[in-house]
Amino acid sequence: MLKALKEKMKDQRGLTLIELLAVIVILGIIAAIAIPSIGGIINKSKNDAKVAEAVQIINAAKLAHSSKSDVVSWTHTTLGDYVSNVKDAGLDYVVDYDATNKRYTIKNHDAASIVTHAATDTTVTEAELLAHTR
Repeated sequence: MLKALKEKMKDQRGLTLIELLAVIVILGIIAAIAIPSIGGIINKSKNDAKVAEAVQIINAAKLAHSSKSDVVSWTHTTLGDYVSNVKDAGLDYVVDYDATNKRYTIKNHDAASIVTHAATDTTVTEAELLAHTR
């Protein structure tokens, strides 16, 4: 019996060309499905990072407002130390505080087009940013 098994093992030489091609085709199909979805995940995480950055800038404006309550508008220069850890923020954003409605808005930041889904809209409120993160 052991002899017959050894002889049978000698005849086994590995995968046939058809089997190898079938495996390659299956792997190709899996890759064709997975690669676009991974790209979508990467884009979504980049957009989420921009929205989180805008929220962080607004929080910095809140801190600046608490130390100087007469100031209601901030740029990257007036926020200075409050946003020193925000590396990618564009240098043209403006944060405004509307005392009547008690709300903060950020203008000219990439997060505005992500949250509002309009390329022409450049202003977004803190509430809209926070609603987008949920």
